[in-house]
Amino acid sequence: MIRTLLLLAGLAVLPVPAQAQQDVDCKDPQTQMAMNLCADRDYQAADEELNAAWGELREMRQGQPSWQPILDAQRLWIPFRDAHCDAEAAFYEGGSIQPLIRLSCLAVVTEQRTAQLRDLILQP
Repeated sequence: MIRTLLLLAGLAVLPVPAQAQQDVDCKDPQTQMAMNLCADRDYQAADEELNAAWGELREMRQGQPSWQPILDAQRLWIPFRDAHCDAEAAFYEGGSIQPLIRLSCLAVVTEQRTAQLRDLILQP
């Protein structure tokens, strides 16, 4: 029994084939794997938006006195984001929903940070 569980646990971390990833309907995911894939897509999209906002902010502010504090804050934010989402996911340790919780958290926190960066872009 334990050997079977270990085998199943090992299979859960194998990469999902690209075709299977493309076939997932994120409007109505029906399996935990599909939900995890969709949450990952949401996080990747949020990260792309964050990177776009960061690039715009860097272009506008780099070289100004405000740049170093912005850069310092971003460097501190990255480990905060990871630790915060790890903490949220820790409540589900060992459960199949844990990756979904972590990825969903990463997406939400990244979207919040993107809004903060966009607010900094608008500052005089």
